[in-house]
Amino acid sequence: MTTEADDQSSTSTPAADEVFEPAAPITSRFLFVDVAAQRAKQLRRGALPRLDRASGGPHKLERVAMEEVKTGLIPYELPTNYEGAGGRNGH
Repeated sequence: MTTEADDQSSTSTPAADEVFEPAAPITSRFLFVDVAAQRAKQLRRGALPRLDRASGGPHKLERVAMEEVKTGLIPYELPTNYEGAGGRNGH
């Protein structure tokens, strides 16, 4: 017999063989630059590229990051308290 806590813990932990779902395409240039910059920072700190570099792809980490974001290899989340440009109350 399983408890409710057991059921929740098994569904919240992703399996190692789970299929990767590409991130939603980014339509905002500003969001694209922000996500790519964060990914370039990760690459500079030693993260492994997710692109196949054997195909003669870009060599600069910034270009690698932009290509990863463009192809949907980098998941991202918008802040939950994001109000957009109109939420500044005139400041």
